[in-house]
Amino acid sequence: MRLSLSSSVLCVIDVQERLVPAVADGDVVVDRCRRLAEAARLLGVPAVLTEQYRKGLGATVPPLAEVLPPPLEKLSFSCCGAERFAKAIPETAGQLVLCGLETHVCVAQTALDLLAEGYAVFLAIDAISSRHAIDRDVALRRLEAAGVVPTTSEAILFEWCRTASHPQFQAVRKLVL
Repeated sequence: MRLSLSSSVLCVIDVQERLVPAVADGDVVVDRCRRLAEAARLLGVPAVLTEQYRKGLGATVPPLAEVLPPPLEKLSFSCCGAERFAKAIPETAGQLVLCGLETHVCVAQTALDLLAEGYAVFLAIDAISSRHAIDRDVALRRLEAAGVVPTTSEAILFEWCRTASHPQFQAVRKLVL
């Protein structure tokens, strides 16, 4: 299954001030999430940003807050448990691209709920993390077995463009250089 610009939505999950330093490769996750967010903006892909319990986990990290719409605050681990989340997904959406924190909690529960709702779910595996490698690894195996499509941020960008003749290709290409 390939990603389509017209049916994709980017969902950036809980990349917050107190979580990023606690997870493995937090800076890489922020960089890859920003890459996806900037490409989504260039290509007209709708994006949704969430925050889990902001009081305890802090705000979205600045590199992402400055390129994404205001966050949807939530207490449920799955984004689908937040009433405003469903309203933020366009009716034309059939594919959700997920990235963020933590893989085995909010990302996994969101992915499983979205699958149950009939969406195709793509997971940018270089743009997710957990505090412990075992949690991330087991979650990835579980999600792939459930039907989530694993991919990378760079693969997503080029799949959204489809061809080097896309009007935004050069701008998108610069995001990975």
